[in-house]
Amino acid sequence: MNKEEEEEEEVMETGKIVIEKVRGKSTVTKSFSKYPLKFIIPRKVGPSRVDAVWIYALAYGGGIISGDAISCKLEIGDGCTAVLTTQSSTKVYKSLGSKCSEQYLEAEIGSDSMLVLIPDPVTCFSTARYFQKQVFRVRSDSNLVLVDWITSGRHESGEKWDFTLYKSTNNIFLEGEQPLFLDTVLLEQGSIVPLAERMQDYQVIAMVVLLGPMLRHIQGQVQEDVKRMMAEQLQGSPVRWDCQITSNTRDFAKKPSLIASCSAFGHKGGGIIVRIASLTTESVYQFLKHQLAGLEALLGVLPYS
Repeated sequence: MNKEEEEEEEVMETGKIVIEKVRGKSTVTKSFSKYPLKFIIPRKVGPSRVDAVWIYALAYGGGIISGDAISCKLEIGDGCTAVLTTQSSTKVYKSLGSKCSEQYLEAEIGSDSMLVLIPDPVTCFSTARYFQKQVFRVRSDSNLVLVDWITSGRHESGEKWDFTLYKSTNNIFLEGEQPLFLDTVLLEQGSIVPLAERMQDYQVIAMVVLLGPMLRHIQGQVQEDVKRMMAEQLQGSPVRWDCQITSNTRDFAKKPSLIASCSAFGHKGGGIIVRIASLTTESVYQFLKHQLAGLEALLGVLPYS
């Protein structure tokens, strides 16, 4: 067992939620959380005809301090729909020595079920060290929406990619332990070239995963939109959701406000992954709101609205 695995074993569970069908509705049948994690589960979000449970995950004090470790487990029963989100960006405060702030999530998604993970971005303060690992166990007809993203930090205060370490791992396993998607993003300060210099003017990097039969219509639309967006940017034309927040369109020909790529993964391309780099956080919010609009009918509320 390597050091990283040993550290995982030592993390105490700080939260657990179980969702099951009760009288035909997705229902939280078990909820537990303790410091530094807190769950808020509204009784109603959106129209009553929509069968979806919304869960807000919060960290006490609005962020994670050095040495904090959050470990959460979700169990989504057959035929259930659950949304896990936040109320603001997850702030990772300055590191004390070599201590790391850690978050772990393990989710089991049942047959004909859906988990939608749509947090606000992670924002790492100067010198912060952050490690995150999320593991999803799915079945052939499970559905997963995953958004994972990070901003450059408190750039309005002069902190731009000034943290020490950011590592985010997302793994999806099919029917137990069959690897379907294994991904890690590692951002670390280099001794030769600073992270800020490597990232240039980009302030946000993001990843969106869409997996499962209930999301096929959204997958197709996202693939077409990303393809068109990049074609328009290569021709020097701005994309409409960026135009809503940027008036100086001449700058797009030099450096697009948002760039994205899209590729398929899994059996017969059952999942897609979109990778994004953006000059502004607002551009990513607009992109996510536009691309995930098709989920409103399933969730009762437009994501990131």
